[in-house]
Parts: sequence; C-alpha cells; structure tokens
Amino acid sequence: MPDFLLVGVVILALGFDYINGFHDTANAIATSVSTRALTPRVAVWMAAGLNFLGAMYSTGVAKTIGGDLVKSAQMVNQQVIIAALVGAIFWNLLTWWLGIPSSSSHALVGGVVGAVLVSKGFEGLKIEGIIKIVLSLIVSPVVAMFTGLIIMTVLFWLFSKMAPSNINSKFKRMQVLSAAMMSFSHGSNDAQKAMGIITLALVSSGYLSTLEVPVWVKMSAATAMGLGTAAGGWRIIRTMGGKIFKLEPISGFAADLNSALIIFGATLLHLPVSTTHVVSGSIMGVGTAKRLNAVRWGVAQQMLMAWVLTIPSTALVSAITYQMIILIFT
Repeated sequence: MPDFLLVGVVILALGFDYINGFHDTANAIATSVSTRALTPRVAVWMAAGLNFLGAMYSTGVAKTIGGDLVKSAQMVNQQVIIAALVGAIFWNLLTWWLGIPSSSSHALVGGVVGAVLVSKGFEGLKIEGIIKIVLSLIVSPVVAMFTGLIIMTVLFWLFSKMAPSNINSKFKRMQVLSAAMMSFSHGSNDAQKAMGIITLALVSSGYLSTLEVPVWVKMSAATAMGLGTAAGGWRIIRTMGGKIFKLEPISGFAADLNSALIIFGATLLHLPVSTTHVVSGSIMGVGTAKRLNAVRWGVAQQMLMAWVLTIPSTALVSAITYQMIILIFT
C-alpha cells in the first residue's frame, strides 16, 4: 500500500483530533465560563493543558476503538480508514457550525461502520464489539442524568440553610477544581479515539504487529487535541453553558464533577463514551433536581435528534467517500 495513503490517514486522524478538541471544548469549560467562575481565556488554556495530560494517561480506549470495530486489521485498508475519518470530520464541522452539541465518538463509529460495510460487507464488522461500544455510548448519558440528579439533590440538602450568596461564592472556587477534573477526564477518553485509528492503520499496513500504541502516536494525538481545545468552540459553549439549563456555581460544580467521574470511570474500563452526551446528561439531571421545567427540553430534543442522526449520517458520508476514493485510485 502506498505510504502516502498512510500519511493521509495520520493527517486526517490528527485533524479529527484537533476538531474534536475545539468541538468538545464546551464539555470541559462551558459550565465554569457560564457561571463566571473562570474567564473564557483562562478556562480554554487550562482545558488545553489538562486535555494533553489526560490524553497521555492510558491507551485502553485506543485499543478498544482499534480492535472492536472490525474483525481484523487486515480486513481494512487505508482507503477505508480515510473514508471513515472524512465522514466523522464532515459531521463534526457541520454540527459545530450549527452550534449543536453532537458526539465525535458516534461520528467516528458511524464513519468506520459505513466505510467497512461498503468495502467488506457485514463480515468485516465485529458486531459484538460494536454493540459493546454503542451500549457504552448510549448508557453513559442516561447514567449521567440520574447521578447528576442525585448529586445535585444531595448538595441542595447539605447547603439548604446557607445564604445563596455564600453558596455561589464557595462553589465558584470549587468549580475551578471540577473543571480541571473534567478537562483531564475528557483528554483521557477522547484523544484515544484518534490514537486507536492511527494504530489500526499502522497494523493494517504492516508497520506494527499488534495494537500497541506507539509513543509518537500518543504524543501527536495529545498535542492535536490540546491545540484544538486551545482554539475553543464558542458556538457550542453557548449552547452547553446556558441554553439547556441556567447554571449557577453549585449546579455547574455538580455537573462537572458528575461528568468527570463517569468519563474517567469509562476510561479505566477501556470504554469509549461521548463526553458531549455525558455532560449534556449531567446538566439535564442537575437541572431536573431544581425543578423539571427548569430544563429547556426543546433544546434537549434538538440535541437528541442530532445524536440519533450522527451514526447513520456519518456512515452514509463515509460510504460515499469510499466509493469516490476507489474511483480515483483505480
């Protein structure tokens, strides 16, 4: 296989990671920015640095992405992986432009599934692995909503006798810690998805014999995500920070803490989750603890529609892209 195709995979995967960084910056900092616990500039740079450190933490999620979507690395080639990445990048840019939070993880899974289906058919897909990944993506925001509701209810009970001004003052400072935790956990899970794709490409082209992530791949993906986070994703930050539920410092802290624990727990279990979905679920749960109609369910419904459409849309774009690549290179 021509090396320039492998180079193309690496460039596109790092591009996906960079876009993932600014697309998902909102996950880490929207709550702390919307409550003015942190200024936007400080929040973005803190998130960038901790995203980088989180990305260097482990490679378990990368191995899941690289090994659980296709039956074997030998059944995919660079054209398939390029098509998958194009589909995922297209969807991320479209939803970023529209200001709709959507899942980069769903986009990548949909891209791989679409490209493999059109090139190898169902026999190229590892169905049990896909089911495991999709279940983790679906279950995690539901869990986040319930645990967010519980955490916020406990905080209301603990601080019910304090004056609102004192509560806001204390939790503004604590939000710095929760936003830092969120940023680290985001990097620990999301950057590994690009690592897994690059490693899969290296194995399928014969440069590696196992799905062990090389150090240069870890460093490159961590850097790409850090730089993307530094670029910021202000359209989505506005949606996450205020359009779902009007956040206060105590509710922002609860949402960030809850999201960080769930995402980092998934990282320890080597499961890819959508940080966007987890944070959205946390904010909805925290808002529901205040009162059910405090959550703007119309915005939540729009986001849910984007989530449902992500996998089939990216699968379709990737399938079309693969056919175009075959026409060009044959």
